[in-house]
Amino acid sequence: MKSKLPLFFFLILSMFFSACSVNSHIMFKTKKNEVIVDNIPISPADAYRLAPDDKIAFTVFVENGKRIIDISSGVNENSAGNQQINKTDNIQYLVRNDGQVELPLLGLVKVGGLSIIEVQEKLSQLYSANYIDPFVQVKVTNRRVIVFPGTGGDAKVIPINNNNTTLMEAIALAGGITERGKANIIKVMRQTTEGRKVYQIDLSTINGLKYADMIVQSNDYIYVEPSRQLTREILKETTPIISLISSAIVIISVILTLN
Repeated sequence: MKSKLPLFFFLILSMFFSACSVNSHIMFKTKKNEVIVDNIPISPADAYRLAPDDKIAFTVFVENGKRIIDISSGVNENSAGNQQINKTDNIQYLVRNDGQVELPLLGLVKVGGLSIIEVQEKLSQLYSANYIDPFVQVKVTNRRVIVFPGTGGDAKVIPINNNNTTLMEAIALAGGITERGKANIIKVMRQTTEGRKVYQIDLSTINGLKYADMIVQSNDYIYVEPSRQLTREILKETTPIISLISSAIVIISVILTLN
């Protein structure tokens, strides 16, 4: 009996160290005081502000929208020129690390930290030196959110093509919540002027339906916390060790028998 005690303790020790690595893939662990669960804003409190690596496209109208200007070629078109709108809209301009973007006729313009409306007003003012009553429309072409639907391998980068894309739409575009995902713990991590805030949402009951219409913003992280499968993970980690020990015992037993 005594000879088996070291083996027993070794098995217990192996299971202990294996348990230390169980569920190590779970991200963004938070405490209760680190998340916001009440008064979660359905619509963003702050307008999205341009940041480095954003790409923008814009269209310039003159005479308060009467005619469209193709800045890239200097050609004027009337308001019925749909081809001209599409051509201008396809040209993208990158916001540099210093918050500046290089635009036709204007050169480098500081847009980092400005909302889309503020950028439109600024460009309208700058282009007024070249055109009569310019009216500018601007859009960010590479807006996206990152969704972790409950299993790490299923994470997706979802482009935001609609300004009013909701939390439910973003999760649906990612394929929905996976089997391991916990619908009662969904964290929306958003960058604000006060730093990144974490909103924790419960969609497991009908009471959470009001938060399903929460408008997502560019660069939001949507994280569905996976369930903790302690027993399954421990068995997965310890099975190879137990198999190795069992094989060693069989080999030793055969050697002792032969001797």
